[in-house]
Amino acid sequence: MRAASFIFASIALFASAASAAPADVFVPHITAPVAGDVWKVGSTQEVTWDTSNAPGQISNPDGQIFLRDVTQGITLLDSPLATGFNILEGKQAVHVPNVAAGPYEIVLFGDSGNFSPTFQIVA
Repeated sequence: MRAASFIFASIALFASAASAAPADVFVPHITAPVAGDVWKVGSTQEVTWDTSNAPGQISNPDGQIFLRDVTQGITLLDSPLATGFNILEGKQAVHVPNVAAGPYEIVLFGDSGNFSPTFQIVA
């Protein structure tokens, strides 16, 4: 009797795990900034991305935005521009930090890290 109960419980557990919908990775296309944009240090800018192709369930909805210094080839991970927002919102205002003038990209993290086109930051 115990063996039959164990087998039944194991089958039920396996069936419930198999029926759970897997979460998909969401890699949205960044729509702003675009190539040629110029951001001024100290200004507030809006980062936007396309959420029209978002899957029904994503593995990580918590967004983070970072700057990537194109000249140095590094992402400024110690100073995020924004954290703790829902990636499905499709936009987030950010404050442009006091960084050296030059070419930058936005890195948007949630499920995956993706890059914006290169834009300029000026003093």
